[in-house]
Amino acid sequence: MTKPRQGTAAPTAPVPSPAQSAAGLPRWVLITGALLAALASAGQAAAQPDGSGSGHAGEQTLHDLSASHDRIGDEQLAQGDLAGALKSYQAGMEIARRLARRDPGNAEWQRDLSISHDRIGDVHKAQGDLAGALKSYQASLEIRRRLVERDPGNARWQRELSISHSLVGDVQGAQGKLAGALKSYQVSLEIRRRLVERDPGNTQWQRDLSISHDLIGDVLRAQGNLAGALKNFRAGQEIRRQLVELEPGQAQWLHDFSRSHDLIGNVLRTQGDLGGALKSYQASLESRRRLTERDSGNARWLSELSISHDRIGDVQKAQGDLAGALQSYQAGLEIARRLVERDPDNAEWQRDLSVSHDLIGDTQSAQGDLDGALQSYQAGLEIRRRLVERDPGHAEWQRNLSASHGLVGDVQKAQGDLGGALKSYRAGLEIARRLTERDPGQAEWQGDFSTHHNKIGDVLHAQGDQGGALKSYRVGLEIRRRLVERDPSHAQWQTDLAVSCWKLSQLDTPALPRAERRALLKRGLAALEGLQQRRLLTPDKQTWPDLFRQALKEMGA
Repeated sequence: MTKPRQGTAAPTAPVPSPAQSAAGLPRWVLITGALLAALASAGQAAAQPDGSGSGHAGEQTLHDLSASHDRIGDEQLAQGDLAGALKSYQAGMEIARRLARRDPGNAEWQRDLSISHDRIGDVHKAQGDLAGALKSYQASLEIRRRLVERDPGNARWQRELSISHSLVGDVQGAQGKLAGALKSYQVSLEIRRRLVERDPGNTQWQRDLSISHDLIGDVLRAQGNLAGALKNFRAGQEIRRQLVELEPGQAQWLHDFSRSHDLIGNVLRTQGDLGGALKSYQASLESRRRLTERDSGNARWLSELSISHDRIGDVQKAQGDLAGALQSYQAGLEIARRLVERDPDNAEWQRDLSVSHDLIGDTQSAQGDLDGALQSYQAGLEIRRRLVERDPGHAEWQRNLSASHGLVGDVQKAQGDLGGALKSYRAGLEIARRLTERDPGQAEWQGDFSTHHNKIGDVLHAQGDQGGALKSYRVGLEIRRRLVERDPSHAQWQTDLAVSCWKLSQLDTPALPRAERRALLKRGLAALEGLQQRRLLTPDKQTWPDLFRQALKEMGA
């Protein structure tokens, strides 16, 4: 509860100092108080009879008011109140715009306006409004371009212009406009390269340049240009290696260096160079181990160390070293467990622990240890159930819980417990159904929904319920058909469509005529051949087209 407003009479008790008044108050209360004070000051300045409110003092008061709106927006953003943050930032921007119009030659007012556009763009992006975010970032970029044209030698303006190009590129990438994103990132990189050439000793500019190489590498990787991506990731890594050698005690440089190893490892793994990927991931793990030894209380570094163990486990599993993979995953789980014990209310740590249980369960299942796998999956499921109970509206927690039911069902099916598997799959299906009803346009959730239908169809087929299996498979096929129509270039949707076609074609029931079964095989084969032509059919599925052709041959097609 706030104190009632005081009158104009002199207080009868000593007035506490600002520090004493602020003690124990939440940060948002202090920020709101600052805003109220700024509003009052702005009103007083505007009401000055001598017109001084329109002078330097009045401008400074308006500037302070704009900054107060921004601080409130920052706090609202941190609390997840995106609508409130947007409103606050827009109020701050309106003031910044008035100042910039009042004195167009004032570079600082122009800069403040560009930052306001960036803040609003950040909120739009967090809300999923990519078009709005792009518009805001481009407005900021245009202001910074004019500042650079006005003063080309100003390194600060040049650096901020490079940031604007990167922000625009981020949105273009999120929109799927990879060519546009690549161009934006390349413009940003060129600016940063010139800054580094001007002052090679500026470590922050060196770091900016390494980040640009990463961003370009990310786009090239998404475009399928793995060689180009690897070249850029290695260029960024070399900059970071030099920074680590220059300042071995600078934790940020070592942290960035570990990220470069991860990025390179990801590309090598995609290229099939598992040995090279393992070496890169191990180098990353070693950097992160050094960071955690330097500051064992840094939860972020501990979490990333756990992820490094998981990445190494992924490669070991792909190499067939299941014992090594299990050991790596267990090391990652132990770190995740310690983080949860340190902060039981941290939902992200809880989520990470559930993922570790899943990874261990996957490995145990591959080893044939179905009892161990079931125990691991159930441990992950229990964590996710608690997360959903704590926050029922959190879609990611719901989706993860649905996936856990599917994993438990997979093991139960492998153990021959078809009734238990059916119960688990239906529990996952019900969650997936609610998610798709909440947002029918969410393609990933639609994909999950189709997968649960297929799994239920598998169990019903195994139980001899051909009619039930036919119904489930057809629902799954229809969902996947709509997904492919929405995005024909999506490799996973095309692969899933082929799976549904295969499952239906294998049902020998009068309700599914032979001609329809042949048509399903042809449709699935066409999807797989399209992926082969685009070189998007993964190595483990290269034999699938031949299986479809053989089935068609046996049906006399």
